Amino acid sequence: MKQHLQSAAEIIQAGGVVAYPTESVYGLGCDPFNQQAVMRLLAIKQRPVEKGLILIGADLEQLLPYVQLTQAQQQQLAAGWPAPLTWLVPVTGAVPAWVRGSHPKVAIRVPDHPLARELCRRVGHPIISTSANLSGRPSARNTFQVARQLGEQLDFIVTGACDRASKPSTIIDLESGRTVRA
Repeated sequence: MKQHLQSAAEIIQAGGVVAYPTESVYGLGCDPFNQQAVMRLLAIKQRPVEKGLILIGADLEQLLPYVQLTQAQQQQLAAGWPAPLTWLVPVTGAVPAWVRGSHPKVAIRVPDHPLARELCRRVGHPIISTSANLSGRPSARNTFQVARQLGEQLDFIVTGACDRASKPSTIIDLESGRTVRA
């Protein structure tokens, strides 16, 4: 499994798009700082760039260079992660517009899935996380479903089981406390 994750990490670092298991569904990921990779991922999903994407990290420390958080906010996030909980937070200039979309904030998460966290660790920085499906189609929950829907368009599929969560992560705006997606 270690070599499998290392191969996926190297593909992401080289500008590829991979699928990997997360808490409830398979995710699609790429290097968020590689515009061509992100545009390719968006084209695969048939998703407009304006919607924005989620960044996931191995831990909060991996996400900190890209966000603006007070010490209290950092403690709040650290206390709740890893978990299927995504926060909308203010960004630094290090987060490209093609990740934020038309939003002044970025969605971030430290996933509660060990393979997703380890993939981020091996890449060395956060990666994109968006559900592995075409826009408007059901999300894939296993490698067979990923391969059937998107297989030829992807560079790699990390094998592994999704956790038992039945719905996408909750998204909360950190500053307002408003739940954006329950």
